[in-house]
Amino acid sequence: REPASFVRALAALRRERRRRALPMARIETSSALVDEIFARALADLRMLVTDTPHGPYPYAGVPWFSTVFGRDGSITALETLWLAPRLGEGVLEVLAATQARAVDPARDAEPGKILHEARSGELARLGEVPFARYYGSVDATPLFVLLAGRWHRRTGDDATIARLWPALLAALEWIERFGDGDGDGFVEYARRSERGLVHQGWKDSEDAIFHADGRPAEGPIALVEVQAYVHAAWTEAARLAERLGEHERAADWRARARALAERFEARFWSDELGCYALALDGAKRPCLVRTSNAGHALLADLASAERAGRLAELLMSPRFFTGWGIRTVAEGEARYVPISYHNGSVWPHDTALVATGLSRYGYTEAAVRLFEALLDAAAHSELRRLPELFCGFRRRPGAGPTPYPSACSPQAWAAAALPAALAAALGL
Repeated sequence: REPASFVRALAALRRERRRRALPMARIETSSALVDEIFARALADLRMLVTDTPHGPYPYAGVPWFSTVFGRDGSITALETLWLAPRLGEGVLEVLAATQARAVDPARDAEPGKILHEARSGELARLGEVPFARYYGSVDATPLFVLLAGRWHRRTGDDATIARLWPALLAALEWIERFGDGDGDGFVEYARRSERGLVHQGWKDSEDAIFHADGRPAEGPIALVEVQAYVHAAWTEAARLAERLGEHERAADWRARARALAERFEARFWSDELGCYALALDGAKRPCLVRTSNAGHALLADLASAERAGRLAELLMSPRFFTGWGIRTVAEGEARYVPISYHNGSVWPHDTALVATGLSRYGYTEAAVRLFEALLDAAAHSELRRLPELFCGFRRRPGAGPTPYPSACSPQAWAAAALPAALAAALGL
């Protein structure tokens, strides 16, 4: 067929957007520049949201991750709950529908586990890579439960939670049975497929989890942020169980959350670092490295008040805060390199989650500084768009953030970082 003219293509696009409109709050300010930045962020979100048989889902990013990712979808939905709760419902429905039902070591799958990613390319169809449906994420399952609880707080939709209840129960059973394989009360990962991911948290580069001297951590590995998500999952599940009249389960899950908080403070906190350790390795030795992962304990209300204060001070110090956002690894740590993917770069979604946690603990001024930093980074970026990540160099007068050459742009959880940071700054 002859290609459509620009005007006809634009009209068709507008019709399609109206037909599959994603209900979303409008953001208007007294600044034309800020309005432009938010218009770009929300347009990117709409662009990446794809209709599935189970509801709308934000594909992770263009060009490398244009498909369903469980972790990315859940975090994007959490970032935009106040803005577009319908997106959270779609994410929950898709992840419940693709939840693992059986043990399959080749795909790192176990009953109740939530999808890491789904691919439909030639290598996946031929079984050359395990990613047709791959479950090698240790955090996607607790994030699914956390999202369900906070989505319900936002919407009050009891009927949808009741429909999703079997999937939520299966996810919680996975946390208890498979996630904590050695029974020490922490959720760990160790890949079962030789072709799968070595590291299965959000920092999944092969060099991302290490000890203070730079040695790689040997598994099974218990990540700091995963324990935070699990704590929030038990807490949110207990509240939902009360809502559904399952009071014994609610009491049991609250007790689990309290016990995890006690173990976490005892095993992960380091006075020397002024921070929670990055992880515990297979021998239960802490990885004594200052990383942004520790800030996720604030997001999940897991940190004690006194230690939250020390952590907030550290995260906003020059070792972490570049003026554009929070580094993934603090300046001066063993593997710190500002141009690395996970060991010193700045990821907007990570900064926004830290801002959300700081706001939850009452550190509003710090949250506002992070919101302003992300706004400034977007203002200096091409098309006013926050990319997946940028390099972790300190801010310099008259220069923008240093681009990371192969970053996805747009990226769903980066586009959602600005609405999340705005909510943190305003205390929404």
